Amino acid sequence: MAQTKPAFSNLGKLYWPDEGITKGDLIHYYESMAPYILPYLKNRPLSLKRNPNGIKDNGFYHKDAGDIAPSWMKTADIHAESVNKIIHYLVCNNTRSLLFIANLGCIEMNPWNSVIASLDKPDYLILDIDPSEKNSFDDVIEVALCAREILDRLKIQSCCKTSGASGMHIYIPCGRKYEYDLIREFARILATMIHEQLSSLTTLERSLAKRKKNQVYVDFLQNSRGQTLASAYSVRPKPGATVSAPLEWKEVKHGLHPSQFTLKNIKKRVDKKGDLFKNVLGKGINIPAILKEVQPEMAE
Repeated sequence: MAQTKPAFSNLGKLYWPDEGITKGDLIHYYESMAPYILPYLKNRPLSLKRNPNGIKDNGFYHKDAGDIAPSWMKTADIHAESVNKIIHYLVCNNTRSLLFIANLGCIEMNPWNSVIASLDKPDYLILDIDPSEKNSFDDVIEVALCAREILDRLKIQSCCKTSGASGMHIYIPCGRKYEYDLIREFARILATMIHEQLSSLTTLERSLAKRKKNQVYVDFLQNSRGQTLASAYSVRPKPGATVSAPLEWKEVKHGLHPSQFTLKNIKKRVDKKGDLFKNVLGKGINIPAILKEVQPEMAE
């Protein structure tokens, strides 16, 4: 039986006033892109960034479903140590759920790195390349290409995407084989290798106050239980209605810019190129074997 759509509201509300893009346009985007984005949301707790008044408003984060979840929508009850209570996360497993979430004013979809059945063993490792306000996107590309060279040398499969904002995300499939602590430590090693090659351009300093104003932060701390990033194909509440767009590595070169990928053109792109991100949910790398290769390199 076909699923009925949730009831929508305020479809004509301008979410991107400067571009004339409405809430209805956002919902239509997610309906058309459901086959592509749902694999990266399915069975994962979601942290919702809601902008019900559009991008000119700061919006707010929403984790606990509370009373807003309809009876037909899946939720995941997870104990949060930081607040010592159970959080009822929404889980988006189908188009109906995706459209319900979009109708809440949730422009951005932020899934956990792990699924409900394997909360402590993520599907992938993430390197988040996060520039300062004084960096150009060409700086981001330089860091990404350095990471690619290191990963290729170690024979590590990877996929990359724009963040949809100012940075890039590099994903390495891990296949739910390792716990977060090991993956985060391996990510730290990779980030350190990148920093050693680009010491003047990059930083591993987490504190904004302690970072130089022209350095790109290579963030490996996203590899922790409960951390989230915008999903592949997620729209971002940014000017231009940009989308976190999976890339072919050959596209990662100077001149590329996140503004090229938007709510208006991404569907045509993926219909032509297919899902460039599907390998992140694959078998995964062998971290212990790679560490044997990495350690001698780091000792040199």
